[in-house]
Amino acid sequence: MIETGCPLLTPRDDWALFLDIDGTLLELAPTPSEVVVPAYLPDLLRALNRVLGGAVALVSGRSLAELDALFSPLALTAAGQHGAEIRLPNGATERLGAADGVLAGLMTEVAAFAAARPGILVEDKGMTVAVHCRKVPRYQAELGQFLTDLAAKHSDRLETIRGHCVFEIKSRNLSKRTAVERLMRIAPFAGRLPLFIGDDRTDEDGFAAALALGGHAIRVGPDGPDPGWSTVATSRLADPACVHAFLSHVVDALNADTR
Repeated sequence: MIETGCPLLTPRDDWALFLDIDGTLLELAPTPSEVVVPAYLPDLLRALNRVLGGAVALVSGRSLAELDALFSPLALTAAGQHGAEIRLPNGATERLGAADGVLAGLMTEVAAFAAARPGILVEDKGMTVAVHCRKVPRYQAELGQFLTDLAAKHSDRLETIRGHCVFEIKSRNLSKRTAVERLMRIAPFAGRLPLFIGDDRTDEDGFAAALALGGHAIRVGPDGPDPGWSTVATSRLADPACVHAFLSHVVDALNADTR
């Protein structure tokens, strides 16, 4: 049974909080560059990080550079490009995308496919590549098959994953799960109870990591995922606005406990 509510779960000061961005903290937009960051959100995330002792991380398909541009001047612990790059709590950055050289060799084929289908958007992030069809959903099935076949040429190193009107080719051995597991081994995340909040199929790895460590997984979005997608999340929030309300509740509750 998936619980719903806004807010839900009783806040705990020993949580380690992992937050997806698009569709979770931010409303989805026609293109990644068109998302809108509410003016209050960076301050809310800063307050959340404070009450949880620094154990808040952004976990996204976006690059770290994109995350920093969105939430500037805030720069939280973060995992970008599905775990291919991680900014640790001490500010050091690990780049783990060993397949980036292979990806570069595929970009000519990806660009040619997109050029023949106006409206498809290609994002070369360096260690992953995302191809969006939100403006031309009629190409979704064809695009998914093309990228799956392309990654299969290097199946020992690459895989294609599907999101909301987007497909991404990434390193097979890296994911939001590996990012959560990496951070949960170090302070201030180690020893805490993980809570992962995400909205998409690509967040299922993060959900699984949190649940395996005894924590919680919250899916954001309307009740009933896309056909063919069975989530492991056990709780649900309706939309990013509800996520913001839940996070505000956490800050208020933990602040009250310290008075």
